[in-house]
Amino acid sequence: MRTMGLSLGLLLLCVLRVQAADLGNGERDKSKVAGTWYITAMASDSQRYLENKDHLKMAMANIEVLGNGDLNVSFAIPTPGICKKFSSIYKPTGRLDEYSSDRGNKTVRLVDTDDRSYMVVFATRPENGKTLRMLRLYSRSQWVRPQIKRLFGRLSKMHGFTDETIWILPKQGSADWLLDPPAKQCKTLL
Repeated sequence: MRTMGLSLGLLLLCVLRVQAADLGNGERDKSKVAGTWYITAMASDSQRYLENKDHLKMAMANIEVLGNGDLNVSFAIPTPGICKKFSSIYKPTGRLDEYSSDRGNKTVRLVDTDDRSYMVVFATRPENGKTLRMLRLYSRSQWVRPQIKRLFGRLSKMHGFTDETIWILPKQGSADWLLDPPAKQCKTLL
């Protein structure tokens, strides 16, 4: 029993050392967030989002890491009849895993990730004298494991969101609009 406890302790130390080496100076390897992501769930206190949440569908984002460490994020957001496309450059704020958008005063912070299949991002922006808050679940595929959905629900509640302000985004009826990264093409929905 003592040998097993010692072995587990050594294993834990090795894992922590590898994780510390991966983090290096505390900065995340940005290349792991690059590529295509599906926005599969949201939590928001924005009245506009809450009023329209039943009409929102799964969106898509493409993240490109630029040479200076900035992130170029392109979005494809389906709305009734069309697919809206826009891009923003996100610059590091100096805080770990936090970025500020070139499109206004939006700040985003990575809350949780496994660096492979999902990430949870917290965003804030001022509007009409208030600070709007949003939590988004990004997934590498349109299908999200149930335990990740539960994790998103717990993280949402930790950030002060209620069941009424948290929702899972349904997939589009047709996947045609998902075929190309939003930076390249955003097709009109049928």
